[in-house]
Amino acid sequence: MASTDSRALIETLVAFDTVSAKSNLALIEFLRGRLAAHGVEARLVHDETGKKANLYATIGPQDRPGVLLSGHSDVVPVAGQAWSSDPFTVLQKDGRLYGRGTADMKSFLAVAIAHVPAMGAANLKTPIHLAVSYDEEVGCIGVRRLLDVLNGLPVKPAMCIIGEPTGMRVVVGHKGKRATRVRVRGLECHSSLAPQGVNAVDYAAELVVFLRRLARRQAAEGQHDGAYEVPVTTIHTGTISGGTALNIVPKDCSFDFEIRNLPEEDPEPLVEEARRFAREELEPEMHRVSPDCGIAFEPLSGYPGLDTDPGEEVVTFVKSLVGANEHGKISFGTEGGLFQRAAGIPTVVCGPGEIAQAHKPDEWVALDQISLAERFMSRLIERLSA
Repeated sequence: MASTDSRALIETLVAFDTVSAKSNLALIEFLRGRLAAHGVEARLVHDETGKKANLYATIGPQDRPGVLLSGHSDVVPVAGQAWSSDPFTVLQKDGRLYGRGTADMKSFLAVAIAHVPAMGAANLKTPIHLAVSYDEEVGCIGVRRLLDVLNGLPVKPAMCIIGEPTGMRVVVGHKGKRATRVRVRGLECHSSLAPQGVNAVDYAAELVVFLRRLARRQAAEGQHDGAYEVPVTTIHTGTISGGTALNIVPKDCSFDFEIRNLPEEDPEPLVEEARRFAREELEPEMHRVSPDCGIAFEPLSGYPGLDTDPGEEVVTFVKSLVGANEHGKISFGTEGGLFQRAAGIPTVVCGPGEIAQAHKPDEWVALDQISLAERFMSRLIERLSA
């Protein structure tokens, strides 16, 4: 059963409405105050507006690299979801804690913060670093500013544990993501004179079908990694919008597509294939009607995949904390690839809860997962005090 301290902190953190579109400063200031009460100074790294911030703190020796526990403060929206209870008030029922962020990933943050007093009292020989980011759910945006700061420090962490929900299993890899918006500009006219116009929806549809062909080719000919539930790089179109009325040839259409790539595959050549198809096959035909027509590609967001060698020290170390020798890979993304590639910090993912319970109405985490996370923290403190 979860301890009183962890349980209370989960309630407190969930009560902060930190949907990515909103500020996370109230939660960050709460955490900074909680750390200060135990003699731990936290550094804030704000966004350009000053309305959001990352938090970074070190418990123990300041002059040597340690183990970084990292998580994000933001959660996905609840609007339009049919919740059975207030999503920002934790409900305990049938051995579960319900609430937005209980699985993804405020429970991990709560357990880590609940153990700060024990960390401070343990006479750590190796420090424990804490990192809390903003805007992970919208493209791993905030942590990039934090990594810029970490890269400038005289001492940065020796390894990183991302506490995303993995059922407290050790994860050594996940896919990367590249999201792109395509804007098609056509030429309006009355639909009875359709050949005199350039139908933006039609050309967008041709490009969407081309992307679908690329996806099929990847599935058949691309690299495969059976450690993933979906073992190939995928391409999918998620939203599309265009046109104003049925009797008007549409001038504008836009759609968003994403690539979820295996860590060893670069998504850029796939995006370039789509650009080339638009440039060489579609635009010349559009220009025969009007030179003002065209197709533009706009990067939206992206992050690299995580690919940690199972033989690395961080993997064996975290396996010893969870008491299991298995490791795996996940299809969803985390900030882990950025810590690994942008900061050179060996990284694994391991945290309480399951991704299957996240992002949906009545999100929940099992209390026995919180207990496992607490045991993990206690073992971490013990190991770093030896």
